[in-house]
Amino acid sequence: MGSFYSLAFAASLVAASLCFGEEAYTKTTRANTILKTTVDTAGQKIEYPQNGNPELTGVLVEIPSGAQTGWHIHESPCVAYVLEGEIAVELESGVTNHFKAGDSFAEVRNLKHCGYNTGKTPVKILLFAIGVEGTPVSKATATGK
Repeated sequence: MGSFYSLAFAASLVAASLCFGEEAYTKTTRANTILKTTVDTAGQKIEYPQNGNPELTGVLVEIPSGAQTGWHIHESPCVAYVLEGEIAVELESGVTNHFKAGDSFAEVRNLKHCGYNTGKTPVKILLFAIGVEGTPVSKATATGK
């Protein structure tokens, strides 16, 4: 549990340095905040795992044109940044959010959802998860509807 708090403290220091932008770096370096939120795309409060050893994971997700991720959940907070392409993320409630290259968002947690590549080119998403060691970033689920 102590290591979780150490990680949370380190993450807060990184976040704090991002808040100061260029003041924290040399004049030739730019730091632009791409996402700062307390809720995910479904409006749920961001909550960190409370048990186990914390683990940060970065994943490059690639979805071909016309393909989908399949229905899945994330048990831990995840931040996504769309590098290329366009994606529609449908929640099991039927709500659909659309994202394109340059967009960032907090993935929904413990809600079934499915991402669809709605463009003519592959989608590339950089996904970072703040999870628990040994737990997968995503878990496949039955169809959301």
